[in-house]
Amino acid sequence: MDSRKWILFIGIIAIFLLQNSSDVEGRHHIHSHKKHKSNNGNAGSPVYAPSPGDPGSDNPDYPPPISSDPSNPPYSGDPGNSGTPVSPDPGNSTTGCTFNVMDFGAVGDGSTDDTAAFRDAWKEACQAESSVLLVPENYVFLITSTIFSGPCKPGLVFQVDGVLMAPNGPDCWPKGDSPQQWLVFYRLNDMTLTGTGTIEGNGEKWWSLPCKPHMGPHGSTLPGPCDSPALIRFFMSSNLMVTNLRIQNSPKFHVKFDGCEGVIIDRVSVSSPKLSPNTDGIHVENTKSVGIYNSVIANGDDCISIGPGCSNVDIESVTCGPSHGISIGSLGVHNSRACVSNITVRNAIIKDSDNGVRIKTWQGGAGSVTGIYFEDIQMDNVRNCIIIDQYYCLSKACRNQTSAVYLSDVSFRNIKGTYDVRSPPIHFACSDTVACTNITMSEVELLPFEGILVDDPFCWNAYGIQETLTIPPIDCLLDGMPETVGESNLYACN
Repeated sequence: MDSRKWILFIGIIAIFLLQNSSDVEGRHHIHSHKKHKSNNGNAGSPVYAPSPGDPGSDNPDYPPPISSDPSNPPYSGDPGNSGTPVSPDPGNSTTGCTFNVMDFGAVGDGSTDDTAAFRDAWKEACQAESSVLLVPENYVFLITSTIFSGPCKPGLVFQVDGVLMAPNGPDCWPKGDSPQQWLVFYRLNDMTLTGTGTIEGNGEKWWSLPCKPHMGPHGSTLPGPCDSPALIRFFMSSNLMVTNLRIQNSPKFHVKFDGCEGVIIDRVSVSSPKLSPNTDGIHVENTKSVGIYNSVIANGDDCISIGPGCSNVDIESVTCGPSHGISIGSLGVHNSRACVSNITVRNAIIKDSDNGVRIKTWQGGAGSVTGIYFEDIQMDNVRNCIIIDQYYCLSKACRNQTSAVYLSDVSFRNIKGTYDVRSPPIHFACSDTVACTNITMSEVELLPFEGILVDDPFCWNAYGIQETLTIPPIDCLLDGMPETVGESNLYACN
């Protein structure tokens, strides 16, 4: 090939390369990013501002900074672990924004009422998809009773990294606020409550009211109104997550779910003193599809309580105590119908508690409790380790009645440890007229925490089987099925 042909060939290649380079450059897009404007009038989005002593990236347990600024994109970790969701579209000003309550006027000194700032931040965050309402660390925020209402855009995260605090007792509670609830999350879907901080209930002055059990003169209980607020209530909501938080010293229930579906509670710490009255750790009622995992609860009432209208509840790897144990009930109060089904408790530790695993119903109720599984549970110095009580009553005035909630298909498997000798470790007190049926006992070994005397179990009108020998031996279960369990229409549940 002569030199002219070589020059022509090289020229063609050069032209081709120049055209291709132009095409690639033409495919680059420039994204314009709009920033959220906070209500303080400053341009730009409210971003997390590290305070003095901020551990930042040196502390692997601390979540990375949150920002909707495109120069500092949101952390791409698991929102269930970090509490900081990823913005699916950084070019959309209503997606993935962070709403820091400080940018809405919160002071965070523990004495200023920051309620208005939280409500304003909520209104903004509610309207933005995958947004974060941020309660920053190193501040204490005092707010009064508030309803955080939806519907909101999906993916909302309420992230508490600081301290969120209730008013200090009934004398500081605003007269116009409900005395029955503090923080209410209402009509929400796909919401997460998370963070590295603390939700403080300041319950001590509520617990000592003379209307509380044994808090009156000489250990009495005085009559009169005795309302106390539940600390956190989720109502008529779905697809909820509560993770990582420390929740403590509630005046009444710490966390309550009512009329909800699709709930996950994971790695939560709940605590209040052993003698704090009515301070259930986690309470669910009229709620379906619940998972409670990897949490530690110590309080003055039921560690976890399951009320009427609950089904498909899974409880695993939970440590309880001191407490009143894990309870189904109470059910059937005031002759009401209660339906509870498919409840599983496994891999749990219950220690230094007044009860272990318990089902409690009032005389005169209706409905049924079926499909209950208690498995792989360690007891440590627990009074009433295994208990069915169909004569539950808060006074001596309750009378025997002919109807009761029907209990069936309840199993206790691989439950071992020690019991407080003040009460028998196994107690099955079923209704006179409505027997408990299909109770299964397997690999149950319970020994005295102190002493050598092994108490005999107690059974009344309880039908079931032992798949293995138990310690102590349980010879009081009745074989087979009773001739009748009463009028079947009283116990039907949809």
